[in-house]
Amino acid sequence: MENADVFLGLHDFLERMRQPSAADFVKSIKSFIVSFSNNAPDPEKDSAAIQQFLASMEAAFRAHPLWAGCSEEELESAGEGLEKYVMTKLFPRVFASHPNDVKLDDQLSEKMALVQQFVRPENLDIKPTFQNETSWLLAQKELQKINMYKAPRDKLVCILNCCKVISNLLLNASLASNVNPPGADEFLPVLIYVTIKANPPQLHSNLLYIQRYRHQSRLVAEPAYFFTNMLSAESFISNIDANALSMEGTEFEKNMESARALLSVLSNELDGDLDQSDRNATDVSRGGPLEPKRQSLSASSKDTDSTLRRNLSEAKSTSDQEVPNAKNQLMPSLSDLENKGAVMLLKEDIVSQVFRDYPYLFAHVGDLTLDNVEDLLNNYKQLVFKYVCLSKGLGAAPPPLSSSQTQKQKKVVTMKEPGDTIAVEPNNESKERSMQDDGSDEVSLLEEENLESKMQQDVAAQGGGNDEISQ
Repeated sequence: MENADVFLGLHDFLERMRQPSAADFVKSIKSFIVSFSNNAPDPEKDSAAIQQFLASMEAAFRAHPLWAGCSEEELESAGEGLEKYVMTKLFPRVFASHPNDVKLDDQLSEKMALVQQFVRPENLDIKPTFQNETSWLLAQKELQKINMYKAPRDKLVCILNCCKVISNLLLNASLASNVNPPGADEFLPVLIYVTIKANPPQLHSNLLYIQRYRHQSRLVAEPAYFFTNMLSAESFISNIDANALSMEGTEFEKNMESARALLSVLSNELDGDLDQSDRNATDVSRGGPLEPKRQSLSASSKDTDSTLRRNLSEAKSTSDQEVPNAKNQLMPSLSDLENKGAVMLLKEDIVSQVFRDYPYLFAHVGDLTLDNVEDLLNNYKQLVFKYVCLSKGLGAAPPPLSSSQTQKQKKVVTMKEPGDTIAVEPNNESKERSMQDDGSDEVSLLEEENLESKMQQDVAAQGGGNDEISQ
């Protein structure tokens, strides 16, 4: 499974569907999608129907001249492409289609949101040797990607990446401490802890979706092992209580009530912010005073500089009208704001929660890869832009780069000239992640649209009544 490139599988599948001899396949796939979509949702029947259709189509591929002489890997790749295509089309119809699944999603998410406020590794009997909350953030990040994808296999890859990160961390910890290699008794508690902290969206529905619609012949071996562990983690969290966390009943209830109160306060603050935003929007619609425009920096490094210049230009044109009166107002200094924020931060019960959205803050040099460079550079440019704007707005001069920092920058710039490329052999984990990214729905569907338009032209050129696969 891990060696199949699903993006290329979908590409190859669509290319073959363009051929005139694939007209029968095109008709069958289109007919199945249309007829399936017209039926009322029934998870059990839906699963059986899709599994049967995928199996029969893959068997037909093997006997068709289009795949004559193909290797087993190529046939497997075609099957992956078929599954990804069909399930992407049917995703809105089959994902979380039962009201009970939606209800369980909400209950599970609420429980994780509460428990994550007070749970500690010790509560799950995770040995100090294997505790590494900073590095576990990477596993959480992988698990939180699960809703970015529509194909069952892509969702499963998110789980596999999370589990592999945990396995590697546990193994490295055992080697460093010269203890026995970790087994299931060490792995599952960490997976439970990571899942609670990550609180991935619609976890219950995502697991059911994989279980129902991932081709059963491919849900075996290592993927099946890790997926079974994730099912166990979900079951544990759903039934979590004082005994499961090695707590007294009164302590557990007290912690749950405190967590409810905290989340209620945060929810009220969020509602207040939204109400204020609505009022500001109303003022704007009525011709009220406008705040200086702020645009988010582009994620692409090519657009970052132009975005900076545009933001500065807009800020200047707006400040020319509004800033003169501000000079007569008493404004706090930049250091006062920083000190105030630091004091507020120290009052947080769980400081690590504040930094959940900033995984690089906890990263070590060895954790970073070349893929992180562009993201880090863009984050740095955003940080500098916002800090300089804040400093200027408060009338404070931002500290310039020191000579040593400037020298380091020059050294970094000369290390890689434009056009240079660096080739790195990825490890298994990075291969799995790149495989997942290559198989993302957004990219493959763009490719699909181009290929399907060509399919339509080819079929029309044949003068037959063979329709292309519908969008």
